[in-house]
Amino acid sequence: MNKIKSLEGGVLANSQMQNKKIEELKTKLEKEKASLEKELKSFATEDKDLKHNWDAKYPNRENGNMEEEADEMQEYDNLVSLEHNLELKLKDVTLALEKIEKGNYGTCEKCGKNIEEERLDAVPEAKLCMKCKNQ
Repeated sequence: MNKIKSLEGGVLANSQMQNKKIEELKTKLEKEKASLEKELKSFATEDKDLKHNWDAKYPNRENGNMEEEADEMQEYDNLVSLEHNLELKLKDVTLALEKIEKGNYGTCEKCGKNIEEERLDAVPEAKLCMKCKNQ
């Protein structure tokens, strides 16, 4: 894949990865972002003070027996773990969308070379090319 070059206004130009491809990936990322936010909102609240931070809702433990409370705590622990994973994915998706707007999407954060188009098709929020990812 040829080097993606930033032009004025954040428009990307490249002989293989045309604006159409960037728009396709942007749409895919926007849908993924909406899906992640929807899933997070189902069991967590967004922290207004910390960017990209969500807090799983703590279970209501009033008037429950010890066994129910233990089940609720186990469920809460599972939600905290899920919340963390979704937060990280949402952060990566948001970063990829910001890179598209800035005109530097598709560049490996480690080596500075282009991320393979096939990799971006599979994982549009990828930060690393395959070579750096596998090191």
